[in-house]
Amino acid sequence: MTETRERATTPEDLARLFVERANAGDAEGLAELYAPDAVLAYPPGSATVGRDAIRAVCERMLEHTSEPFQLEEALPTVRHGDLALTSTRPADNTGGRVQVARRQPDGTWLRIMDRPEVRSPDRGEG
Repeated sequence: MTETRERATTPEDLARLFVERANAGDAEGLAELYAPDAVLAYPPGSATVGRDAIRAVCERMLEHTSEPFQLEEALPTVRHGDLALTSTRPADNTGGRVQVARRQPDGTWLRIMDRPEVRSPDRGEG
């Protein structure tokens, strides 16, 4: 039987749900936050395309994570119709995290593009 997980009713819900599922070790639940054809820019310098590939990356990430994930300070969401640009100010000072989410026909939101780590120019990284 498939587990029923909370769905994002706003684009801002996605960050909270990501942290909750990551801390629960739920790679499948993390992947469900992404559209079937989503693109994840992780590991850094690469593109992971599709929910199955994203689930596999999440499994590897969770295997190597020892510290709990923390909900980071959200920056204002930018919306345009059924699209939303969300971002957070990362606690680890990596520069920024940005995501594009799309409203689904049922009114819930899924990530379609995610760049979890953007390096600050002053750190000498792009």
